[in-house]
Amino acid sequence: MVTEVLVGLDCRPGRVYVDGTVGEGGHAAAILNRTAPDGKLWGLDRDPAVLKAAAVRLAPYTSRFRLFHCSYAQLGEILEEAGEPAVAGILLDLGLSLHQLQRSGRGFSFQKDEPLDMRFNPEKPGKTAADILNSATPAALEKIFAEYGEEPRARRITRLVMEARRQHPFRSTQQLVTLVQQAQGPGRRRGERHPATRVFQALRIAVNRELEELALFLGEVPGWLAPGGRLVVISYHSLEDRMVKQKLRAWEQSGLMRRLTRKPLAPSGEEVQRNPRARSAKLRVAEKVGEQSVSKGEMVWPDM
Repeated sequence: MVTEVLVGLDCRPGRVYVDGTVGEGGHAAAILNRTAPDGKLWGLDRDPAVLKAAAVRLAPYTSRFRLFHCSYAQLGEILEEAGEPAVAGILLDLGLSLHQLQRSGRGFSFQKDEPLDMRFNPEKPGKTAADILNSATPAALEKIFAEYGEEPRARRITRLVMEARRQHPFRSTQQLVTLVQQAQGPGRRRGERHPATRVFQALRIAVNRELEELALFLGEVPGWLAPGGRLVVISYHSLEDRMVKQKLRAWEQSGLMRRLTRKPLAPSGEEVQRNPRARSAKLRVAEKVGEQSVSKGEMVWPDM
């Protein structure tokens, strides 16, 4: 949804924009192209491997970008250290990068047999997905599967996990995939999502405290935007989207921000064909109220 991001951020030269989940730099490169010759981009990410990939991709833009190894929830610290009071736009794309899914070897994907790690930052001490599966109480596991994964078979999967870990500790993604398939039973309708999707999502969220990070960010972001500045968030599951939607509504009611998307934008059919991972994406935009704000009401989107 690159075009939607550029329009949503209202990218212009001479301004500073933040990509809070820079990943391998795809959106960042598009923002830098749109804001040439003197627009600037700050990219943040918790994953050191994708930051290295972003540095290579953005190298042609030389002095116009900076990369930071930290969470987007720490943007306030970055702004303070840089002496930058506020920025013109902030982007969060809450999906996983291709590197994490295909090349990280950290167990984000159930398509390969990899160690059950799932940490965005493996350099930082913290529990892995395997640690959680092997040590969490039944109540804690069921809560993770039910709340973070919205998994209807949470109780049955938890029971099977407890039985399995007494015999062999969880170490690999294939162990978990096999167990989840056992919980589902035989047969899967054509086109139905993989039975392990929700469980992998739930563990990844728990390992990286993703909802806590998003809540911290949403609690501060209006103060990080200049008047007329834009926030664009792309979410991929209902938990994140619900948090963003509710916060945008609350900001609007308080007169702090204005929603520019009453309903989230979805990727086109053509984009989903090119990139099936985008099918669940929802994009929302809000603008900080101020003299530079657009006229009241929902913004007009060009044909995309």
